[in-house]
Amino acid sequence: MKLPRKEGREGATGKRLQVGFVLARSFTLSAFALFVDTLRLASDEADKSGRILADWKVLGSTRHLITSSCGVQVAPTSDFVDPSEFDYVAVVGGLLRNDLAVDDETLSFLKMTATRNVPLIGICTGTFILAEAGLMRQHETCVSWLHYQTFRERFPDHPVRADRLYNLDHERGSCAGGSSAADLAASIVRRHVGPAAERNALEVLQIDKARTAFDIQPRRPLEIESGDDRLRAALILMESHVEKKISIPEIAKIVGLSRRQLERIFIENTGSTPAVVYQKVRMERARQLVLKTKAPLVEIAVEVGFTDASYFAKTFKKVFGQSPGALRSRRVAATADLG
Repeated sequence: MKLPRKEGREGATGKRLQVGFVLARSFTLSAFALFVDTLRLASDEADKSGRILADWKVLGSTRHLITSSCGVQVAPTSDFVDPSEFDYVAVVGGLLRNDLAVDDETLSFLKMTATRNVPLIGICTGTFILAEAGLMRQHETCVSWLHYQTFRERFPDHPVRADRLYNLDHERGSCAGGSSAADLAASIVRRHVGPAAERNALEVLQIDKARTAFDIQPRRPLEIESGDDRLRAALILMESHVEKKISIPEIAKIVGLSRRQLERIFIENTGSTPAVVYQKVRMERARQLVLKTKAPLVEIAVEVGFTDASYFAKTFKKVFGQSPGALRSRRVAATADLG
């Protein structure tokens, strides 16, 4: 089945940009809306919604409504067609607790798309769906810092990072979700339609400037404020490697610095060395686990990178002024009083 081609102007690549969307059950509406609206506003002038320079379809194995995580429903506009008709097929994920995010027919379509050399994009947790289908193993996956640990647990042999907003190579794309969906869409528009179309879309969306694939996710571990992207990236790397620690020289290498340069930036911005800050990041994760879970303290120690439970307790007390057991006991007592 062929997708219809409408008459009209063509983009920078000589043809209308075509994108197919696959929506997971409980998909994230904001990520989908930002991506598709960037295409819509880039496709025409004066916000008339004409599909002149770009076109898109919401694909599905059925025409049943797909419910987003906020309850708003979207109807597929097309059955699964020849994926070669698209420049990209984008999978929009959502809540991870849904074990059946997509059906078997959808997975088969995604695998066929890969065999046709059509680039696949995972938006938000759409990357999990692509990874489950075996389609991300050879590609670096960008995920939100919120989902980094879960991705590593499910796909330990997949390269993944949680410091950048998005990643896009010739075969796969991925983004952290949220507003980064607009940044990724803008990059695609610029590549296939042109800078003027990208600028038009962003201006109507009230976005001053699209962020690049090298921009850092807006996450501030330990509430450390800094305008230095390299320090922010290092902090996110520390937060992403709590159980399996990463060395300070390796962190420096990833963010493009020498160890000495990284230490200088940390001391100037935080008053502490990277090693001290890293320990604080691990202890803060431990504190959250002590307060919000019933996990044994031994398990918490392992989860934040300690092999010795007694040393973990000693370090915890040094940082927070009380042992993890005492902190949990006070939390339990306070909860009982409220009850």
